[in-house]
Amino acid sequence: MKFSKHSEQVDLLPYMAKWLVLAIIVAVLAGSASAFFLCSLEWVTAWREAHSWIIWFLPLAGFAVGWIYLHLGEDVEAGNNLLIDEIHDPQKVIPLRMAPLVLGGTIVSHLFGASVGREGTAVQMGGALADQLTHVFRMAQQKRRLLIMAGISAGFASVFGTPLAGAIFGLEVLAIGRMRYDAILPCFIAAIVADQVGLLWGVHHTHYIVSMIPQITVWGLVATLLAGMLFGLVGMLFANATHALSDFMKRRIRYAPLRPFIGGIVVAVAVWAVGTHRYIGLGIPTMVESFQHPLPAWDFAGKMVFTIASLGSGFKGGEVTPLFYIGATLGNALAPLLHMPFSTLAALGFVAVFAGAANTPLASTVMAIELFGPEIGPYAAIACVVSYLFSGHTGIYRAQRVGHAKHPPIPEDMKLAEVPIHRQTIPPEN
Repeated sequence: MKFSKHSEQVDLLPYMAKWLVLAIIVAVLAGSASAFFLCSLEWVTAWREAHSWIIWFLPLAGFAVGWIYLHLGEDVEAGNNLLIDEIHDPQKVIPLRMAPLVLGGTIVSHLFGASVGREGTAVQMGGALADQLTHVFRMAQQKRRLLIMAGISAGFASVFGTPLAGAIFGLEVLAIGRMRYDAILPCFIAAIVADQVGLLWGVHHTHYIVSMIPQITVWGLVATLLAGMLFGLVGMLFANATHALSDFMKRRIRYAPLRPFIGGIVVAVAVWAVGTHRYIGLGIPTMVESFQHPLPAWDFAGKMVFTIASLGSGFKGGEVTPLFYIGATLGNALAPLLHMPFSTLAALGFVAVFAGAANTPLASTVMAIELFGPEIGPYAAIACVVSYLFSGHTGIYRAQRVGHAKHPPIPEDMKLAEVPIHRQTIPPEN
């Protein structure tokens, strides 16, 4: 057995220097890509809102994106799930074309009026760009996972302006109940630097004002607990419905480009039928409103239906911003029932529905503190943890593994996609 001549701290210096350099490179790539993406989203959103008739071309836009993915992107179609699979079981470097394909697909989705988000795009761009360094620095397969995790953290942090939450998201999203601390240095460095890179490019993030955070009381904690249960159930419903629609479309419609074409028809007709555009795109103005005054109680359901139809039929984008919308408007609707301030419950719903749907309670709690201030921390922690528990072993990322089950019996390292099959095979108790 060999022993080092130096102290552990001295031996650590080359390792730290190596990952500092790699993490900064990843951050510059991911932060710059996110900045370009956010600026593009701002432009296409403004154009769509000024030309509302463009929604009728959504079916053709969906068909075009589906056709491009069919011929150029079948090996990157899995998106975030591909990144998670490569971290758990490294096989081959993620094709660079994942970045431009998801970037273009998401911009087209927003331009023509699909209800999708932006996190998936930023995370996929960050992960794909980071993984290209594998060729440059001849990284071993097992070390690749740290690069991809750093790319995920950098993408998430730079697109939302939440560096600490982004870092924790990259560590937490891989497996339920388990985090990989070997990536803690590159993830934190990449997330913090990527956020700063975005700011240097002139990116401006939305500010949400929580006008009142009540003192901690027995009723305040009980109300937060009850709200957290509902947030988790809604997160579970969103994930299950999106996957169910996607599976149904794939079974019934073999030709992939026809799926978003049909989905585009449904969304466009639905927009015309309800007479409002508030449930398409990112929906940031409605989210801001949810912190200020009462909104229609059905807003969360409207956004959920439009987003499930868009993502389930194959439009590109992310799930997280729609989940923010769903959670904020649901919290707004629950506020008078639970005798809590509108802005407080909107803020809790904003992060807690995401926590339940993505199985990331720690990242969501830290995000609440970064976005709304430290005073909301205790309430956010309870809401996010309860939502995480009540969402069960489901989630928007089917490649997530079960690290430590929320409720036994679920074998460790099983994919979330396999959990329903496992439950069906469990023999009934006598």
